[in-house]
Amino acid sequence: MPRHLSLASLAAALSLSLMSLPAFATDAEPGEKATAEPKAAPAPVETAPTTAQTPISTPGGKATFLLPEGWGQRVEGQAVVLTPPEADGSRVAILDASADDADAAVAEGWKLLKLSPKFVVATDAAPRDGWEQRRFYEYDVPQNAKRAVSAAAYRNDKSWTVVVIDFDQAIAEKRGSQFSKLSQRLQPAGYTRESFAGRTAHKLDDARLKKVGDFIEKMRKDFEVPGVSIGIVQDGKVVLSRGFGVRTLGKSEKVDGDTRYMIASNTKALTTLMLAKLVDAGKLDWNARAEDVYPTFKLGSDATTDKVLIKHLICACTGLPRQDFEWLFEGEKQTPQLVMATLASMQPTSGFGELFQYSNPMAAAAGFIGGQVAHPGTELGEGYDLAMQTLVFDPLGMRNTTFDYDRAQTGNYASPHGFDIDRKVEVMEMDLNDTIVASRPAGAAWGTVNDLLKYVQMEIDRGLLPDGSRYIGEAALLQRREAQISLGVDRDYAMALMVDNSDGVTVIDHGGDMGGFHSNMMWWPEQKVGAVILTNADEGVYMRGPFKRRLNELMFDGELQAEAIAAAAAEANRKSFAAWVKLLQLPADAEAIAGLAPRYRSEALGELTVTRKDGKARFDVGAFSSDVATQPQPDGSLAFVTIDPVAAGFPFVRADKDGVRKLIVRDGQHEYVFEEVK
Repeated sequence: MPRHLSLASLAAALSLSLMSLPAFATDAEPGEKATAEPKAAPAPVETAPTTAQTPISTPGGKATFLLPEGWGQRVEGQAVVLTPPEADGSRVAILDASADDADAAVAEGWKLLKLSPKFVVATDAAPRDGWEQRRFYEYDVPQNAKRAVSAAAYRNDKSWTVVVIDFDQAIAEKRGSQFSKLSQRLQPAGYTRESFAGRTAHKLDDARLKKVGDFIEKMRKDFEVPGVSIGIVQDGKVVLSRGFGVRTLGKSEKVDGDTRYMIASNTKALTTLMLAKLVDAGKLDWNARAEDVYPTFKLGSDATTDKVLIKHLICACTGLPRQDFEWLFEGEKQTPQLVMATLASMQPTSGFGELFQYSNPMAAAAGFIGGQVAHPGTELGEGYDLAMQTLVFDPLGMRNTTFDYDRAQTGNYASPHGFDIDRKVEVMEMDLNDTIVASRPAGAAWGTVNDLLKYVQMEIDRGLLPDGSRYIGEAALLQRREAQISLGVDRDYAMALMVDNSDGVTVIDHGGDMGGFHSNMMWWPEQKVGAVILTNADEGVYMRGPFKRRLNELMFDGELQAEAIAAAAAEANRKSFAAWVKLLQLPADAEAIAGLAPRYRSEALGELTVTRKDGKARFDVGAFSSDVATQPQPDGSLAFVTIDPVAAGFPFVRADKDGVRKLIVRDGQHEYVFEEVK
């Protein structure tokens, strides 16, 4: 899967800047499989204690790591093989390799697992966490295998440590936070991680702010993002608010601090703020059962329904997996009422409070329920909109923040952008982004840097407004920051806020991702510093982490890593994209295109219409449409892959059977079948 954002990654979107799979794993999206069938792993000889935080050494003593809770481990030669609680043959091997280079070291890892995956591309990342060299490998695995297969090689001095992964895709997705724990603490033996604990933050003076601006502009060009707006507050003052580049490619209007962008899942934190206002007013209780507050609230599991409190609607801790395809494919038909009704079809795939699993429909439910508490009897969307306007936007002075898409896309606003199949940046259509309107508490707001800085400043000031008056009580506000579920080591998800203590200082943040719009807002509460970054292209997602890192470097005299991290990521993205395109047949295979049915239907996702013109085929699902290429799979099957910018890289696998033409599309934990309509 190319590293650019696409519809396939929007399946995991409305986003988090942190999670999917770890840095040493691919997301295995145009799925592929090893040339040999995965072998079931032997029973582990040891199971980690549930609270284990003691680093485990590889057999050769070259590296250490932390074992995720509940996982098993066994030693095989110079490797430790890790297995999740599910007994399905999924495994991760961490190997002290004897090879002299990365490629040979990774080959040792695959030999250990008795696999020979079909290599696609290897890309290099910047040195980090004590590793002098890091190299990541992507493979061509059939979609029908439903496996996550990837590898990485890490060098310290002359020694190589290898990680090879062969995992069931659904298990890999639901255990993404545990993979994060592995990748966070995989480091050379004896290495001491950098910590900013106890350091006093520097003032972000003109010289430091110039370094921030220069860095943003360089990243913007390297990642080919038309427009970026950023803002920084420190000690109660806006010390930076500016734009870089243009609102729309090919036009001259510049972006600035008042340019509106879709802020996507940053909306969630604003939604929980609305709920906190209701809690503060005594109209809602974080610990009230959702079904008691809103009697028609129902999930696919009665047992889970009974456990869900108001705070759990936005904790990503209920065990419900991502299930976004219903609104992505049927967004033009969705309503808030239908979104709430769809919850009754959603089944948990992990225990309550066991694993971080992000759920956009649950976040939408939180907002709609809050709207009904604030304005009983109103239509769900109307009640939510009124509550957000009167309880959040108006009192905070967020005059440019809106759910009104007509208003948002007039005057000073940014257009979304993405790569076409030739990796040229172009303006995206808004069709797919419009689908989130029915689930708007999860990610539909448009906003500006200057508006979001007002919100961030209020968070830093623990509920006070700039004039010193109290907007919200501290207790209700700060309860939103209490950890609900682990994201990794010293990283937790709270109520639509991520709380990160992994560098020795507390940073609270959340990201947002929709087609062509990627953003982040963050604040360091103890240092009284906050920042916002909004971008209008898919590659903007890769600017967020380095931006946060650069601020840490400038405030705390951190090791200079951000520039190298960004530069390596930009180069890796180019290589990965080019390698992905080589897997495709362009133009699409004519015989395969001719064999498609004119219309297909999925019970859950509605209709898919196939149109043909000038030898090309186009898939139209209503909410979006795209030209398709064909992609032969290593197992002999065939995928039709969408190639328009928003939908790029999204595979439909042909699954004709008994004279009936079928297409299968999958997210991480669900499979949807489109069957020919005759």
